[in-house]
Amino acid sequence: MKLLSVNLGRAEAAPYADGPGGVTGIDKRPVDGPVRVSAPGPKGVGGSGLAGDAVCKLEHHGGDDQAVYAMAREDLDEWERELGRTLADGAFGENLTTSGLDVSGALIGERWRVGPEVVLEVTSGRIPCRTFQGHLGEKGWVKRFTQRGAPGAYLRVIVPGEIRAGDAVEIVHRPGHDVTVALQFRAVTTERTLLPRLLAAGEALHPELLRTAREYEEKYGA
Repeated sequence: MKLLSVNLGRAEAAPYADGPGGVTGIDKRPVDGPVRVSAPGPKGVGGSGLAGDAVCKLEHHGGDDQAVYAMAREDLDEWERELGRTLADGAFGENLTTSGLDVSGALIGERWRVGPEVVLEVTSGRIPCRTFQGHLGEKGWVKRFTQRGAPGAYLRVIVPGEIRAGDAVEIVHRPGHDVTVALQFRAVTTERTLLPRLLAAGEALHPELLRTAREYEEKYGA
């Protein structure tokens, strides 16, 4: 398991951007050399966990629980075959493009060591938005991405440090529940009756999703 690329984006104007000033940082490109990774601060204040990476709509993106976004190269390859087009590393706006790692099959709370220093913890899957659809330029993209159910993973920074392309990725902790990123994604998109199952992940789950799962259980039961 390894890191194929580390991808950063600049704030750029785009007709599909719904962030302040009509700018977005979704167009992320691989960079050479080490990149510093650290907790950026609370959502709404902190942006990306990667130095030099732009997050433009802070009320929905970035912050400690969405500090880093990872996508498996294997999932990008599947989309290449389906869409009939090349998708470069970073094409989905991911910070980390991985190889040999089942990102959407990762457990909430699973921890990865990336390179010799950095430790990241899985918190949730990525929910597609209009900006993502505009960036890809594919009709009905939000629906198609949702139906596939392989959203990639958001991660929080447990141990800061530097990472670079080629770094090994090691799973250093797997929690004792069965709540995967893919299950969590289905629970908040297409199968909301699954929401109570997310509670098994506890505080490792993105706090907004944990609150949603608790409210659903209180209203409808398990």
